[in-house]
Order: sequence, then C-alpha cells, then structure tokens
Amino acid sequence: MFPIKKLFRNIRARRFVYESLVRVVLSKNALLHNLHIFENLCAPARIAPVLKSNAYGHGLLTIARELDKQRPVFFVVDSYYEALMIKNEGVTSEVLIIGYTRPEIIQNAKQAGIIFTIVSFDQLKEVTKNITRQTRVHIKIDTGMHRQGIMIDKIAEAIVILQKNKNIHVEGICSHLADADVKNSQYTESQITAWNNIYKTFSTAFPTIKYAHIEATAGTRYVGEVVMNVARIGLGLYGIDSYEEPSESLHPVLSMESIVVGIKELKKDEGVGYNQTFHAHTDMKIGIVPVGYFEGIPRELSNKGCVKINDTYCPIIGRVSMNMMSIDVSGVDDIAEGDAVEVISNQRESKNSVKSIANMCGMIPYEVLVRIPEKIRRVWK
Repeated sequence: MFPIKKLFRNIRARRFVYESLVRVVLSKNALLHNLHIFENLCAPARIAPVLKSNAYGHGLLTIARELDKQRPVFFVVDSYYEALMIKNEGVTSEVLIIGYTRPEIIQNAKQAGIIFTIVSFDQLKEVTKNITRQTRVHIKIDTGMHRQGIMIDKIAEAIVILQKNKNIHVEGICSHLADADVKNSQYTESQITAWNNIYKTFSTAFPTIKYAHIEATAGTRYVGEVVMNVARIGLGLYGIDSYEEPSESLHPVLSMESIVVGIKELKKDEGVGYNQTFHAHTDMKIGIVPVGYFEGIPRELSNKGCVKINDTYCPIIGRVSMNMMSIDVSGVDDIAEGDAVEVISNQRESKNSVKSIANMCGMIPYEVLVRIPEKIRRVWK
C-alpha cells in the first residue's frame, strides 16, 4: 500500500473507533482451506480466485489483501472499477477483468497489472482500431453459454484481426460452462469438445498464449477432460458449492453477527411488525435485532427464518424490516440487551446457514451473499 495512503487510513481508523452493531465475520482458516482443496483438485492447473460482486459479499478488499499473500496466478473481477479498487490498495497480484469493458477504457488504460477480456466480436473490432500501446487481453469464446464471447463461426476472422495489430498481446483464452452443476451433462460434454478444439486453433495462431480457462467451481468435476491451466474459483472458494464433490470438504467462510437491542413482553393475540402478520399464540418474550433487508437479510424470511442465540434457534416473527427484525426469545434463559446474535451461521447444516436461507427463500446462495452490503464491517477471526 502506498505510504501516504496508509498513513491517512491509520489516522482515520484511530479517529473513528466504534463497535459495530452488525458485522460480517470471516474465517481465514476456512478461506485458505478451501483454496488448498481446489489447488489439489485442479493441479497442475493454478487457481484464479474470483472476487467479483464484492468477493461474493465477503468484502472485495478484505479478501484481496489476504489472498494476495498466496500469490495467485491472477484475481478475477467483473469490472474496471473493481480492478482499480484492488490495484489502488497496493495489491500486487494481477487482475483479470472478465466482464465487458468499454473500448476507450482499454485503449487508454495505464494502470499496471490489469488485464482485459474481449467478450464480443464487435468489441474486438472497436478495440483494435486505436490500440497504440502493448495491451494484454484474454479472448472469450462462446462455446454454448450464449451470453458473452465470440461465436465459434467468427473465430477465424477474429484471429486475422488480432494478428494484424501487433499491440494486442493475446495472453489467454477463456469460456464458461452453462450446465456444469448437472452431473453427466451432455451439453457440458459438447462444450468441452468444442473448447478443446478451439484451444488447438488459438495455440497454433498464438504460440505464446499463457492461460486457458473455462472451469469455474462446478466445472472442476471435469478436471482431466478439459484443456486448461487455470481454474476460476468463486463460490467454492467461499465454502459453498452447487454440487456434491467437493462440497462436503469445504468450509463456509462467512457468518454475520449482531446483538439484541431491545426486549419486550408480548401478550397473547398481540401483533408484531408491519401489517401485523404475526400474532402471539400465547404470552411470549420477543427481542429486537438491528438487522433487516438493507443488511442483506431477505424479506422472504419473515415468519419463517431464524437466528441463533447461544445454542437456541429463535424464530423470526413478523415482517423483516429495513434495518431490524423481531425474534421469539421465549426459549432463551436470562436474555438481556447486548446478548450476541448469530444472524447467519458458517456451519453448513445450521438452519440459518447461507444454503438454508437460500433454500427457505427459493433463492440460490449467490443471491444471499451478494445482498450483504459493502458498508457492513468485515473482520477476520
């Protein structure tokens, strides 16, 4: 990190010291454990940690600084903005932007250590018009996902365009599997066959290509079938996977903690929260937790989710509000304001784990994680 910037950050940290009511707790041991799981699974290919969307809700800069110590082949982000955030913090690892970048930014970018992905044929034509300095790129090929990528029937023409501009250095090629989380998918097999042939074409045209990557977390089940030397690992890195193996070996990295900020005695038939969607079936005790849908807790958990205090699950009652929720604490002995609340658990089988919350709300784990806002403090344990 740049010395002056580091000095100002330290001064600011001392000036604004306070204990957050809500915080995201990250397990360093779990993160590194998951990284090593995939390193072993994909060897000799290297792992490119995916940090897009605020590192899947875990905190872009927090995760980048820690994984930078592991010397990854490169980080993967979605946007130029994310890449600049990382590099401006003094992170030394290179950063690959996997999403679309405006041609004028690619043409004028001067920040060292940032690599761009060409994601369409039209973008390729536009970028190559005015490139006047050496620029490293990865070329994305559409092998069947039909989102981004140069279509297979445009590859020959794309290679001609790339070869004409000596300022474009094709450092890698990439693609994405559409159906990798489905076991024995014939569609995935067809993509892999197409990809392996495409790699031969590109490696012949550009013998200096360093990187080939198509596998994300779910795609690692196809190690051995795919020509690649880098695996882009996102959700699995954070301890959550969308298929059987190696999910049982992964450790969720993230949990969320808060405290009880209020306790009320509720009489039978009294209602709670907006629209009084909950009424007490008997006299009961409720607690208030300063976490709501602004903090990333789905409103869909109203009247069916839970949090945990000590070893007791406490049901969420009434509507989840913007910045708070009500919970049933009748089963918690000696409950008091200030008691710790586990809002999201990092234990896979807990009723308030990311996967449990996603299942309860009809979501996927990605949605639960990326809803957690940047403003919540991330701390390591």
